Amino acid sequence: MTRTRCDAAGPPTPAGPLRPGDWVRHPTRPDWGTGQVQSVIGPRVTVTFEHAGKVMVNIQHVALEPLPD
Repeated sequence: MTRTRCDAAGPPTPAGPLRPGDWVRHPTRPDWGTGQVQSVIGPRVTVTFEHAGKVMVNIQHVALEPLPD
């Protein structure tokens, strides 16, 4: 899978705004594996994780951890 970025920026994270195509981890669910951001609408981020599938995360409550490109 290729890691790419889109121009639509979402809410900020400690490492900057999340964008579709970014790779992240859920801080309290390491068993989900890495995930790729699919969409960002306000504080709602849809992520497809390796072992959990598609999950909607409210980043007002969960600080997703961005992974390096």
